[in-house]
Amino acid sequence: MTSTALGADSPQVNRAEGAFDVSRIRSDFPILRQDVNGKPLVYLDNAASSQKPMAVINAISSYYEHTHANIHRGVHHLSQQATNAYEHAREVVARFINAPDPREVIFVRGTTEGINLVAGTYGRANVGPGDEVLITHLEHHSNIVPWQLLCEEKGAALKVIPMTESGDLRMDEYERLLTDRTKLVAVGHVSNALGTLNPLVEIVRSAHARGIPVVVDGAQAAPHLFIDVRALGCDFYAFSSHKMFGPTGIGALYGRAELLEAMPPYQGGGDMIATVSFEGSTYAAIPSKFEAGTPNIAGAVGFAAAVQYLDGLGRSSIQQYEDELVDYAVRSLRQIDGLRLIGEPCKRVGVVSFVLDDIHAHDLGTVLDQEGVAVRTGHHCAQPVMDFYHVPATVRASFAFYNTGAEVDALVAGLYRAKEVFAGG
Repeated sequence: MTSTALGADSPQVNRAEGAFDVSRIRSDFPILRQDVNGKPLVYLDNAASSQKPMAVINAISSYYEHTHANIHRGVHHLSQQATNAYEHAREVVARFINAPDPREVIFVRGTTEGINLVAGTYGRANVGPGDEVLITHLEHHSNIVPWQLLCEEKGAALKVIPMTESGDLRMDEYERLLTDRTKLVAVGHVSNALGTLNPLVEIVRSAHARGIPVVVDGAQAAPHLFIDVRALGCDFYAFSSHKMFGPTGIGALYGRAELLEAMPPYQGGGDMIATVSFEGSTYAAIPSKFEAGTPNIAGAVGFAAAVQYLDGLGRSSIQQYEDELVDYAVRSLRQIDGLRLIGEPCKRVGVVSFVLDDIHAHDLGTVLDQEGVAVRTGHHCAQPVMDFYHVPATVRASFAFYNTGAEVDALVAGLYRAKEVFAGG
């Protein structure tokens, strides 16, 4: 079998009337212009971290050139300017997820810290001996380990919603596992290992019918989908800037105001206090209560720039184009003899995982890199998923709106090259 003909049946790069011009969009990302090992870079590792447009790079640079100072308590001009920029970023992020109130957006280092914040505050205050926390078999380690630590500390039990061979959740088992002992449900919106889009509205509705709050790991959904926390109905939603074309080291946790107000602080220090004495302290109102110390101000500015860039492209256009691109990738990969797709979920977002013949995923990744194609290999911080499929690792190709059908073809050609290399050709 030969590799897919370049561009055959690939998604349109230039849509009618230029509504989604991928060639133009790619010019916004300077890193994509380089060669790797003498080949044009094909960047298919977006689920790990996406690349940054000049709008984000310029926003961060401009902040440091013209605005930087510490925020909130300074009376001088630069401090006030920096404070305005930081709080404007919060408003931008709140609008992006349709949060009712910007005070419900807490800036954190990323999704991992957001989940740990909920576990360490709401979880500690509301989970006790004999209680249960319910997660899914699809979770990233960041949505497993914090709950394990909480359950170990509190004498609670961690329960797991099983998955099907296709990579979808067993919703019948979910309903069975919801009991009077369940104090929290924690679920990924999209699986980072398989791309499974979970039925979040249904999950939330069933939990809320029993008075159980829901925490969502939105790291893999926010770059691709229109996120509306009001429509989803979730109680907490965590996501990361660096996966959605913004800088590293910054993310957001949405939480319903009444829950955040009742939760104890996560960390102690400056800016999260109202008063301090040696006899005791009182705490600031939300969101400051959860943002101890000098925050990543430049990161927040860059995060807001990334959100505005996405909004400018049109998220419905992004989703339509990416869905077509991933479908094309799946069809193309299925043509390769010996390739096994890992997971065939009903609804897939952004990710395709696979193994090829008996070649180790790391070896495949090395050959692909020699061809200029960047993919992720390993267990993807989702070891229970790998165990389910009885594989130590997979190759994961993950896509963004700046990827093209020609880049899918380059991936396929690289895999044929790997077959030749390991066949002794």
